[in-house]
Amino acid sequence: MIRTIAIGRYISVQGLFERLAPNGNIVIRVGARTFVGRPIGA
Repeated sequence: MIRTIAIGRYISVQGLFERLAPNGNIVIRVGARTFVGRPIGA
């Protein structure tokens, strides 16, 4: 599933959902890289 997260105030990243982090953030994968951030809701 494709998800969008916010990293910082002005940067957002969209990629494949990997897992839910213990602190409520989500981890997504873009190619070989993983990113952690706050989910952006619809």
